[in-house]
Amino acid sequence: MQEFDGLNNLKELDLSQNAIVSISALNGLCELKTLRELDVTGSGFGDTLPWCLANLTSLRLLDITSNHFTGNIARSPLINLTSLEYLAISYNKFEIPISFKSFFNHSKLKFIKSLNNTLVEEEDFPARSPSFQLIGLRLSNSNHGHITRSFPRFLYHQHDLILVELSRTDFIGKFPCWLLDNNTRMETLILSYNSLVGPLLLPTRHMTNLLMLDISNNHLEGFLPYKIASPFQSLESFDLSTNNFEGNIPSSFGDMSALKMLDFSNNGLSGEIPVHLAKGCSFLFFLILSNNKLKGPVLPYQNNLPHLQVLYADNNSFTEIPSSLYRSALLILDVSGNQLAGKIPVFIGNISLWVLAMAGNQLEGPIPIEFCRLEGLRLLDLSENNITGAVPSCFSSSPINNIRLSKNRLDGPLPMAFKNYSTNLMELDLSYNQFSGSIPTWIGSFSNLSVLLLQNNSFEGNIPKELCNLSSLTMIDLSFNNLFGSIPPCISKIEFNGMRPSLVGVGISVDDSRHIFKLMLHDLRMVLLKSEIETIKDLSYDRSTKAEEVEFLTKGMPLSYKGIVLYLFSGINLSHNKLTGPIPPEIGNLSHIKVLNLSHNNFTGSIPVTFSNLKSIESLDLSYNRLHGKIPSQLTELTFLVVFYLSYNNLSGRTPQRIFQFANFEWSSYVGNPLLCGEPLPRKCSATDSPPSTPRTAVNDTEEDFGFMDMDVFYMSFAGSYVTVVLAIVAILLINPYWRRAWFHLVEVSITSCYYFVVDNLVGRRRCFHWK
Repeated sequence: MQEFDGLNNLKELDLSQNAIVSISALNGLCELKTLRELDVTGSGFGDTLPWCLANLTSLRLLDITSNHFTGNIARSPLINLTSLEYLAISYNKFEIPISFKSFFNHSKLKFIKSLNNTLVEEEDFPARSPSFQLIGLRLSNSNHGHITRSFPRFLYHQHDLILVELSRTDFIGKFPCWLLDNNTRMETLILSYNSLVGPLLLPTRHMTNLLMLDISNNHLEGFLPYKIASPFQSLESFDLSTNNFEGNIPSSFGDMSALKMLDFSNNGLSGEIPVHLAKGCSFLFFLILSNNKLKGPVLPYQNNLPHLQVLYADNNSFTEIPSSLYRSALLILDVSGNQLAGKIPVFIGNISLWVLAMAGNQLEGPIPIEFCRLEGLRLLDLSENNITGAVPSCFSSSPINNIRLSKNRLDGPLPMAFKNYSTNLMELDLSYNQFSGSIPTWIGSFSNLSVLLLQNNSFEGNIPKELCNLSSLTMIDLSFNNLFGSIPPCISKIEFNGMRPSLVGVGISVDDSRHIFKLMLHDLRMVLLKSEIETIKDLSYDRSTKAEEVEFLTKGMPLSYKGIVLYLFSGINLSHNKLTGPIPPEIGNLSHIKVLNLSHNNFTGSIPVTFSNLKSIESLDLSYNRLHGKIPSQLTELTFLVVFYLSYNNLSGRTPQRIFQFANFEWSSYVGNPLLCGEPLPRKCSATDSPPSTPRTAVNDTEEDFGFMDMDVFYMSFAGSYVTVVLAIVAILLINPYWRRAWFHLVEVSITSCYYFVVDNLVGRRRCFHWK
């Protein structure tokens, strides 16, 4: 490249994020033989590395991350760059030989970073040891073939390692305590998402420099070592989650006085939380106990956790929340899915919580008035309890995003207090309660509301047209209430276009917050350790505290949606009410909606032909109404349709052509419509049964409703039958002379009989009247 002429003495060159797409641009760098540092991160290069790069023999640092390079690095110019100290080749399409034998002569090599490439096996493993001593090795997400393998042999010869990250590489075997024994300077060891088995083996040396140990998502099992803290007293982050550990939590964890994050989740641990842990780990700010068999109080009453900000204790068997928690700095408290009973502790209102989740317990009584002090609350989840009474009307205008109070026994009308959340509220779930009265019109002011679930209550009255102002709405469920009147046509103004990413919950998920903390600790401590409080606040609670889960009646059953599926889902459920009138054809404009359930109402008129525009619909239920007319043939264009119910209406004519998805619908989709014919129904169609056609227009919908009888079909059938009978009689008389004589004789006899009947009865009776 002419651009590099005259730069023969160049030492450092940074071409990162320049979107250079031609490999010739990289060839032009090959003449810069004095170059020591080269960074072409994210520059769009592809194909294999040009061999002329082997000329850069003075190169110490090479970063080619996030390009499209391919090929096996053992057969690339990298093997000739023996002066390399730092090699970063992540996010390409390289094949990485697991032995790294091609680099054994790179005596100066200190750091290898190869994320998201593909590790490959080699038949010939070298017997000799490498000449390099690494201080950092990162090979995560490098097993796209899902082949389990043992740890690379060259690691047995490394003694200066400070950072090792080998997650998602499917390494198999026992926990490599030898790796710690050989590298006493180790600061970060990440072995998550592998196939490690057996018990947790402890190193024989004290790892005074080890700050982070992650062995999550493996198959380690058995009891945790009683003296587990002995070699790990300097740990700041310890992740043991998603293994098969069992038994009690050793009290020696309390000796890890530097711990800031501790994760026991998704194991089979039992017993109570040790007092020594709750008192000794005084710097702990992130504690995860989810999905175990722990019991007793959530934390011992005697604890010293003034910095604790995040506590996940969901899905255990805890029975108490200690009052000493009010002294902590808690921002997130999740005790869902336990055995908490009695009234909700009022002291919780004195904690500056951002997230409070207590779902799935046996809590009872009213919502404490003290909750009105939770002015920073972002998520409140008290669902699936036995909470009674009305919702306190004192809630202030806190920045709350999600309110989940479903499956309780709350009653009364909706309090005006909810109106204070009109700016921030994104989810309002009050389903399965005993709320009554009308749906308030002020709900229409919730400009960011995405999920509105009011099903299984006692609401009555009309559906307020103000709901049409909920432009961000993706799910609305008003089923199983006493609503009447018609559907507001303006509902078509809402796009129902799936949840925006910022609307899928609030807060920090367990996985996200754990990842953020790891970033603070690893990569050779090159990222400065921030204040933990500021780190959490910097996230601004744009992520989910738990994976948000929404239950919606779909495909005839209540299904739960969460994660990316929830992001893509949208639906309307107005079933099991007393709604009347025609179905607004404007609903057909909701082209993004996935589920539409209008069953078990009193809708009349025909099925709008505009429903053929519901191109994303997967479940359509119009059963148990009073709809009449023909089924629009255009509905067969709904190729994503999986569930389709028109049963128990007054529909007539032929069923839709059995093509595409409609070939899979059984008789239950159409049963209860006596005038329907055609497959899959047992009633066959006659020649007079016309195929499904476009329904009548809105003008025709105002004409007289003849119930089950389609009058056009009746008149045509009657006329055809009459003409058939007459023609049959004429044909018989013309062809058979015997029947013709019999016919005329019958006619003569009938006329004579009628004559004498008239004479004998009418004339004779008149003579009698004269005689009198």
